[in-house]
Amino acid sequence: MPKHSPSSLNPRAPLVLDTRDLPRRPGALRTHRRVVPAPADLGVELIGVPEGADLDLDLRLESVSEGVLVSGTVTGPVQGECGRCLRAIDYSLTVNVQELYAYENSTTDITTDEDEVGRMQDDLIDLEPALRDAVVLTLPTNPLCREDCPGLCPECGVHRDDLPAEHSHQQTDPRWASLSQLNRTEE
Repeated sequence: MPKHSPSSLNPRAPLVLDTRDLPRRPGALRTHRRVVPAPADLGVELIGVPEGADLDLDLRLESVSEGVLVSGTVTGPVQGECGRCLRAIDYSLTVNVQELYAYENSTTDITTDEDEVGRMQDDLIDLEPALRDAVVLTLPTNPLCREDCPGLCPECGVHRDDLPAEHSHQQTDPRWASLSQLNRTEE
């Protein structure tokens, strides 16, 4: 069996769940509702949950034969910028979380890889990795302010919605200018 490092989890940390009041018999259930501050770097390059923003956790902790199954939802604000036009994006996100946390010295130590199943440390569960996986994998890598965002004009950098329909940066080479005048007179 793999050796487990001594617990370094702080039971008072917002994303650490204490399971001492949850009986270790399959089927025992406890619910947890709490609001916690979002950890740092909970997102991708252009979009994410702001550090310290309120995350609403609505969780069920259920004893199973090998550990504790944590399932529920996490709701919180998302902020970022559009990948096409750089306008601000701001909305609320709700994601599902489900993770099995194995008891120390359970048979999962033998039957699974160390990173395959979450591990409990002294009846404590660190919810942050599961929360991070659920939130970050839900976020778009190229967020858009709206599906049909036209983006910015590559020449002047102005949002295309703010430009007139005939907007153009096409410049005629002065050597061909007189030929372009001929084309206009024929029309």
